[in-house]
Amino acid sequence: MAPPRSKKRRPTFRRLLKTSDVKLENKLKNRQFKQQNVAKKQRKEHKKLRAAVKDAVIRTPRPLETYKKRPEEEEEEEFLESLPTDMMEEEDLQQMTAMARQASFVTRDLSSCAPVHSGKRRSSEVVRSYEKVPRKLARTEEKEVIHLLPIKDKTGVIPQSFERAVKKKPEEDEEEDEAEEPQEEEHEEEPESLLALTAEEREQLRVEKMNERKLMIARLGSAVISEPHSNIKRLKELRGMLMEADPCVAVTVRKLVMVSLMEIFKDITPTFKIRPLTAAEKATKVKKETQQIREFEEGLVSQFKFYLEDLEQTIKDWKQTKKKRSQAVGFQSYRGLAQVAIRCLCELMLALPHFNFHNNIIVVLVPLMNDQDKQVAGMCCDAFRKLFHQDKEGGAALATVRVISGLVKSLNYNVRPEVLNTLLSLRIKEVEMKKDMESTAPKKKFMNNKERKKNLSRMQRKWKKAEEKLEKELLEAEASESKEKKIKLHTETLNIVFLIYFRILKKAQKSVLLPAVLEGLANFAHLINLEFFDDLLNVLQNHIQSGDLTNRESLHCIQTVFTILSGQGDVLNIDPLNFYSQLYKMLPRLHAGGPNDDIIIVLRCLDAMLTRRKKKVTLQRAMAFVKRLSMLSLQVEPNASVGILAASRATMHAFPKCDFLLDNEVQGSGFYLPELDEPEHCNAQNSALWELHTLQRHYHPVVRRFAAHLCQGAPSEGSAALSADLSRRSPVELFNIFSVKDMTFNPPVAPPGSKKKDRFVVGAALLDAGLQRLVQSVLNATEETELDFNTTNTHSEH
Repeated sequence: MAPPRSKKRRPTFRRLLKTSDVKLENKLKNRQFKQQNVAKKQRKEHKKLRAAVKDAVIRTPRPLETYKKRPEEEEEEEFLESLPTDMMEEEDLQQMTAMARQASFVTRDLSSCAPVHSGKRRSSEVVRSYEKVPRKLARTEEKEVIHLLPIKDKTGVIPQSFERAVKKKPEEDEEEDEAEEPQEEEHEEEPESLLALTAEEREQLRVEKMNERKLMIARLGSAVISEPHSNIKRLKELRGMLMEADPCVAVTVRKLVMVSLMEIFKDITPTFKIRPLTAAEKATKVKKETQQIREFEEGLVSQFKFYLEDLEQTIKDWKQTKKKRSQAVGFQSYRGLAQVAIRCLCELMLALPHFNFHNNIIVVLVPLMNDQDKQVAGMCCDAFRKLFHQDKEGGAALATVRVISGLVKSLNYNVRPEVLNTLLSLRIKEVEMKKDMESTAPKKKFMNNKERKKNLSRMQRKWKKAEEKLEKELLEAEASESKEKKIKLHTETLNIVFLIYFRILKKAQKSVLLPAVLEGLANFAHLINLEFFDDLLNVLQNHIQSGDLTNRESLHCIQTVFTILSGQGDVLNIDPLNFYSQLYKMLPRLHAGGPNDDIIIVLRCLDAMLTRRKKKVTLQRAMAFVKRLSMLSLQVEPNASVGILAASRATMHAFPKCDFLLDNEVQGSGFYLPELDEPEHCNAQNSALWELHTLQRHYHPVVRRFAAHLCQGAPSEGSAALSADLSRRSPVELFNIFSVKDMTFNPPVAPPGSKKKDRFVVGAALLDAGLQRLVQSVLNATEETELDFNTTNTHSEH
């Protein structure tokens, strides 16, 4: 008979297909989880079994009960064990042996009351005992136990001992005291010793200490410079002398160490930036020489970093008026230390622009440009001007301009104008001009294969191919990556500079920074984007018409406008007549005093207004400027007169009909109105340049030469023409060449001749014969004779 059929049906393949993937995945996870649990239980059982076997092998027979003994009993046992048996009597020895035999075989102490089964609580008691122990033990006086010979009485043997305090060695006491209060001891001992000395002895002691420190600095510095790779660790010793604690020599020693470390770093620093090694590079094995170089570079970077941190901390201590705990350096000496530290940072910034932490030095020095101490601020501003002049790539200039922008914005534009004046030293103008020339220059075109096959023979194609390959290599060498990078950096730098200027023009129009902003705009106006021209011209015109600007500021505004219009703004349809009138109105305000330095701005404006824009300037306007310039040349210094006459000469060459001013004839109706401030309507054509005749008797020889040249019509050839060294120079160059800032004339001016007064000579002084006879008769008459003029008068009446 067949076995009964199971009622539970097996799932068919089709039913398995209907089962969801999630359910199958859950079943698989449950099966794996069960297998892991089973394996885990098996591992635990095997582990317990191994531990039991190991314990059975190692375990030694233990007493059934363990009891805690009182401290008196423990000391007694230790004492008995330490006693020498050969010095004891036989009765005592027998008694002790009998006492030992009375104990159980498991050394059970019947006097103890501890329970027998206390093994389970042992581990917990151990943990509790550790928890009760304080984390930091209180200092207790150490005691030494000295055992004496025991005493015997009726009860038995009584051990004898006593305790005494342990006296520490004096060396340990001194070390602890120095560790706790090293600075206090030094300053308590030194004043007592110094007060006992006389002034001469103290000075002699100071000189000896200084000589000792100088020798140490020289020894460490020469060791590092002679062999930097092997003696790089000496820098740490030298840097430790920056913390000199002796108040007699602390200030001088710290200054010497700062300067010495600066010179050492300038000497041993490589000409590239040292990057940190990666983990893979550190793990690889290298040669001994390579490892030595790596250690040198790592040590150099770390010591340079610590040195810069020490300099920065010195400056912070001075700025925060904070005193050291050691009082080794007085508060009044902080300023001198800070100045030396700032000078060292400036020297390192200029000498190591390629090395690590250069941007960190810039961040430290830029806020000091706005310092209240004029000496510190001037030192930092001069350093950044030098940095801008010697920066060829533009990376250092970009980093500096970014920090300056952040400083101006954070201080809400309350900074000194010298901070923005340093931006005038940026070397961006030349590079941008080269870029424009290259972009407009036609590019070299190379022939393709079809053109070569069509126009050239086989041999010619071969030569042409080699020639084009060589030209491509030359072009790649000229247009190097560094040049493109430089142009990119300069463009970004200029954008930040204009951002600073435009922010001040918009938000701080009455700030003391406005003159520096206008001068900067005049300097970089030819690089401004064409989109900002209209807004900028309106802002500048509003500033000029407001009347709140000084002469110099107004001149900078005019220079900015005409620099823009003579460059990219030439395509704009703007009539700057108001700016012509403003400059014409300002010319009489200039004189030989303080405004004489503003003449150079006037000369630049005249070049942009008249010479470069001669096609957009009327003849009446040009003649009015020439007439007013000739008047101005009478009241300024000789170098300014030379520059103004040179500008008049350039205007007369640009407008040949200005020679009307050299004639006395009147052109047209009306007469000249010198007080009118409109150059178009002052009728300058009805005047003459009579000022040139006065200038021909000027004390400066170059002024006389220019005046005579202009009186002859400013010819380019002939006897009245100027020499090449004068005719080929611009008015601005002539102004700088013949400057009298050094209180000397160039060329030297001849002193006036010594003319003696003509003495009255008798007989040759008068020409009238009758008068001469009368004078002669009077001189020959005696003193007593009285002159009777009535007789003479009466005789003359008849």
